[in-house]
Amino acid sequence: MKITIVGIDLAKNVIQVHGVDERGKPVLKKQFKREQVAPFFANLPPCLIGMEACGSAHHWARKLETFGHTVKLMAPQFVKPYVKTNKNDAADAEAICEAVGRPNMRFVPIKNSEQQAVLAMHRARQGFVKARTAQANQIRGLLGEYGIIVPQGIGYIAKRLPDILEDGENGLPGAFRQLLHRLGDHLKELDRQVGELEVQIQSWHRESEGSKKLAQIPGIGPITASALVASIGDAKSFENGRQLAAWLGLVPKQHSSGGKQLLLGISKHGDTYLRTLLIHGARAVIRVAERKASYAQSWLALLIGRRNKNVAAVALANKNARIVWALLAHERDYQPAYEPSAA
Repeated sequence: MKITIVGIDLAKNVIQVHGVDERGKPVLKKQFKREQVAPFFANLPPCLIGMEACGSAHHWARKLETFGHTVKLMAPQFVKPYVKTNKNDAADAEAICEAVGRPNMRFVPIKNSEQQAVLAMHRARQGFVKARTAQANQIRGLLGEYGIIVPQGIGYIAKRLPDILEDGENGLPGAFRQLLHRLGDHLKELDRQVGELEVQIQSWHRESEGSKKLAQIPGIGPITASALVASIGDAKSFENGRQLAAWLGLVPKQHSSGGKQLLLGISKHGDTYLRTLLIHGARAVIRVAERKASYAQSWLALLIGRRNKNVAAVALANKNARIVWALLAHERDYQPAYEPSAA
């Protein structure tokens, strides 16, 4: 029997495979070691392969596509309803095989190696930023135990720590001064790592036409633009800008029934990092726009007049997400005064 659809349950060392023929009858239920997967699929006739979008999924998708297979990635929450019994590798692979053949299934775009490299830099930078914030808070808390209060903000730590260490009348023990010096050096190292990664991200941004195009949108800079381009990939995989905004979790969460619509806060689906960057960028736009003369009659001012600034920031982030889709999908440049046609 010819295998037409295959579901693969990925893992670090043991990978479960479930295959069916054109009538949906199971013809393959097998467990492979990691090194056995590539030779098996290299000799298998081209078929449709489904996988969950998890660790190493994009690597396997690119590799299996080189063998002539059609590979589809799905979010794990969309596969879970198809698990018939208790969770195990065989049941998961069968559920994946069933889900990938559904006509209304939503799929995750496959990222190339360059996109993954850029996103890896973003994730590393994000980790260093969190560690830097934690280190600054620790220094501030330790100094507070000795009655030395440093205002909020990492910049105050760097400015005041040398003076605190040199002050011989503040009553700090020698061992504690040595500890503060060590923690201050660690804070400087984390700040240096963040700066170097930002330089690398901006270097990639300057070489990417799509990223430079998105950076023209108010509220989107090199960091946000490069993250969006690397995460979205082919914008045409989304039908419209509304789908991209929903993918980023910038649309209301619904709890409607009986013909009555109930809209809650934003769904917060998708990538938290991208959504955070867009909303923070929107807040910066609001802060700057309030100082401009043309602000009073703008769409943003009318919105803030009806709702609070947090709601306005999310609405502006949603609008920017739709603009991002339009620029990438239609290969256009940003036009501040753009008016859509009547058609």
